[in-house]
Amino acid sequence: MKLRTDKLQVVIFDWDGTLAQSDQPRVQAINHVLRKHHLPDWENVKQLRDENISFMDNFPNIFGTDSDEAYSEFCQLYLQTVKNGILGYPMAKEVIKLLRCRNVKIAIMTNKDRHLLEAELPHLFPVAYFDRIVCGHEAPRDKPCAEHALYTLSGLIDVDSISPDTVWIIGDSKLDNLCAEAINALPIRINAVANREEQNSCRHMVCFEDFENLYKAID
Repeated sequence: MKLRTDKLQVVIFDWDGTLAQSDQPRVQAINHVLRKHHLPDWENVKQLRDENISFMDNFPNIFGTDSDEAYSEFCQLYLQTVKNGILGYPMAKEVIKLLRCRNVKIAIMTNKDRHLLEAELPHLFPVAYFDRIVCGHEAPRDKPCAEHALYTLSGLIDVDSISPDTVWIIGDSKLDNLCAEAINALPIRINAVANREEQNSCRHMVCFEDFENLYKAID
């Protein structure tokens, strides 16, 4: 399929799993904290998480009353390892450059803490690529709630102009896709296969295996 850009005004990208391959430093850091708190490793603990909220907001589900301490420890370790462990995705820069050449505004919307995002972003992209960056707990509610997307779009497009033709939200999870549907933007899934439940809950989702295929689809 082809994605037309003649009416497109804003594209919002998720960060982790979409623009950034951050699993390696994240798992390395969280496993260290789990060992310190005498808990099993991430593969065995992650089933305790609520998949409808962020990694950060899941710490109480995993660490209980020690969640604040554990999250602080995680952040310190993550910041030490991320610069050598984070990777980008092939053709992601080319997609952003193509969209910017067509005068499309580019934003990042993530549930991640700002101080973590700002530490890793320069390792992958020039900050100037992005017209707006919104992180976790900065909007009234984080994605998948509509408030996160509407807050991100503030100053970039009039609310009355939001449609699948004018706004795309690109991400690797159902949180991104549901957030797009909540504001009547186009949900684009990338880098991850959507299961049947996700497809049923997000009927207008468009899927691409990777950024190369997305690049080829942009008309």
